[in-house]
Amino acid sequence: MPLVEFDLRGLSPGQAPDRGAVAPAAEADALLVRGPVPALAGVLAALWKAGRTAEVPVSWEPAGDGDSGALARALGIGTGAARELGLVRDDHGGVLLHHGRVEAAGDERRRPLARRLGAQAHHDAVKVADGQITRIDVRPDWRAVDTLDVTVLTLPLRPGRRTSGRAVQIACDPARITRDGVPHPRPVTRWTWYADDRVRWRLQP
Repeated sequence: MPLVEFDLRGLSPGQAPDRGAVAPAAEADALLVRGPVPALAGVLAALWKAGRTAEVPVSWEPAGDGDSGALARALGIGTGAARELGLVRDDHGGVLLHHGRVEAAGDERRRPLARRLGAQAHHDAVKVADGQITRIDVRPDWRAVDTLDVTVLTLPLRPGRRTSGRAVQIACDPARITRDGVPHPRPVTRWTWYADDRVRWRLQP
């Protein structure tokens, strides 16, 4: 199958593409994705599950929202330079491109900064959380290779602890996970994000 185009500009904020809608990525020779960050993440997840990330060049025309603009700048969209990039995955089958968050599940009536949860977290060999926290923010570092930036916010409105490494493992009270603006459908008590050094994907800006 030659070039396959996905026009996913109609996705609502917080919405991921349906798996069936991105399934043709598995058979493509090249891909063009139009839409926000979750659109690109969904297509890359389908490509990874097919074992073809290293074979199929992917072009992306970002949407006009702030997250898409920030990721486009980080990836060098529009520069014309093809790149081979790592892929940040999680242990629930997803892909992370821009921003992941772990925060307390439950009472939505409380202000986000007032919600807290008990958590233990390790970033590679470093223990970054052990007790009550407000949230954990995770961002792929596209300037480096197979690297995640992790910020643990212990107290509201206080600077968080920032670390850099390949994988973050979290065990916690029931938590709400957000991947690139898309909430995971159910609370979790364990979660791992990791830069998979066995996987590369081909960006064609």
